[in-house]
Amino acid sequence: MKLLQLNRLSAKYAQGVVDAFDRLPHTRHKDGEYRLRRYSVVELRTTFWSAVTQIEISQLPARSFEQSKELNSHQGGMSRLFEPIEDDVLQSNCVKEACLAFYRANDLYGGQEVEIHQMRVVALPSQNADRRWTPVAPEGVHQDGFDYIAMLGVNRHNIEGGELMVYKDEDSDPFMTHALGSGEIIMLDDRKLWHNAKPISRENPSREGYGDWFVLCVKE
Repeated sequence: MKLLQLNRLSAKYAQGVVDAFDRLPHTRHKDGEYRLRRYSVVELRTTFWSAVTQIEISQLPARSFEQSKELNSHQGGMSRLFEPIEDDVLQSNCVKEACLAFYRANDLYGGQEVEIHQMRVVALPSQNADRRWTPVAPEGVHQDGFDYIAMLGVNRHNIEGGELMVYKDEDSDPFMTHALGSGEIIMLDDRKLWHNAKPISRENPSREGYGDWFVLCVKE
């Protein structure tokens, strides 16, 4: 695994799951008003057909998502339950392509468990003439407590901001800032690097604005 990788996958595949983000539910968690989410733990295996590697994704029984307070000062230390990702989304070309890229980049083994977050961050409307900025990562500069993570851009609609920022440590300035386009995936070593994201706001205040992403996480 390289320390950091930026790859471009299929924007066509990413656009094929855009409608599924419209079905993401709100939650009762602290960020549930503006961070809509589904979450699943899956098992990855590969098969070979005509010299082509294919990925097989099996959804495992639902479980809660937990982080320590040290890792997540915003919502750590609690069990967060989310509705699972829909089966047709997990079996989509978009998720399969992302999982295969993640599998190869990190030399994962057959049967590896991967946690997948399907997330929409909604830019909240302003109550006055001032621009309102909605946090994408309310915990700030952080690590997620995994070995490797990946973030896949799916869609940006009527927003400014939302750029991913990558750091050498939590006290440094970001050495990389990038807004993920549709089909772009960033994979990084979560043990050695830190990350954050810029808040978002609506470009046109009278229209809905949001960013859609998948986040993949793995512990070896």
